[in-house]
Amino acid sequence: MANISAAITGIECSVPDYILTNQQLEKMVDTSEEWISTRTGIKERRILKGEGLGTSDMAVDAVKKLLIKTGTSADEVDLLICATVTPDMLFPATANIISDKAGIKKTLSFDINAACSGFIFALATAEKYVKSGMNKKVVVVGADKMSSIVDYTDRKTCIIFGDAAGAVLVEPNIEGLGIQDSILQSDGAGRVHLHQKAGGSIKPASHETVAAGEHYIYQEGQAVFKSAVKHMADVSVEIMNKNGLTSNDIAWLVPHQANLRIIEATAQRMGLPKEKVMINIYRYGNTTNATIPLCLWEWEKQLKKGDNIILAAFGGGFTWGSIYLKWAYDAK
Repeated sequence: MANISAAITGIECSVPDYILTNQQLEKMVDTSEEWISTRTGIKERRILKGEGLGTSDMAVDAVKKLLIKTGTSADEVDLLICATVTPDMLFPATANIISDKAGIKKTLSFDINAACSGFIFALATAEKYVKSGMNKKVVVVGADKMSSIVDYTDRKTCIIFGDAAGAVLVEPNIEGLGIQDSILQSDGAGRVHLHQKAGGSIKPASHETVAAGEHYIYQEGQAVFKSAVKHMADVSVEIMNKNGLTSNDIAWLVPHQANLRIIEATAQRMGLPKEKVMINIYRYGNTTNATIPLCLWEWEKQLKKGDNIILAAFGGGFTWGSIYLKWAYDAK
């Protein structure tokens, strides 16, 4: 019996129409286009506008387009995993809501929250289900409406985040393609530097927590930056060494789009030139769980069957990880 691996066989994304530029942010908070660009690499970000629209709406758009693109019926999907930190509501899982809205019935669906590393954690989880033989068509979604938890009076965080969703189809492969290895790690001590203070069971929502702005992102920028540079670079080099890869063997690095300087530091540690690094942070900002699928989607036509690709991410928690995969198809 042939060895089964889990491979991405299709990808789609959904980005809102509304564009929030650095020039617009200059009028909202005490900042400047030059300050934002120099420190983050971001020029603009997409924001989901509209009454009653949430993370699931972008995700459903991406999933429906993915099913059409891959010729997959909703009835064939036997697992859907959603990575998000901005669920539509505390329960049910946003994955349940996506499945319902996309017409995916009687299937297993659940959420994963690993902050900005969530998509990688979800993809590695999907691999286990596929390799075990339990599931044959798995949809992995990375989606966040970060604007719902951003304080647009806080110039340290409001410049960073945007909204988007991405979805990939994961299927069995017997050609040795797909996910080859993954390294996932976390350190809960880092939670003090990046979190949302209120809204959970420790500090439920109240008039006082809302008035104090405790439902927005709280971030200690320097501590997060230093940890992200170290851990994202370390885990990327670790997975290379573990699998006997050199910089010449790697076709693409797909890094989480948190900050241009973090991306550049990771690529430098891996010995990769800029030409091998997917970077679109300047157009979308940090869309949290959607950054990696957004990159794969935009570069899909340049990817070749058999390409060695490294995915790398770092997020609140702290969480971090890397996946080594061999791309499974040439885009039509």
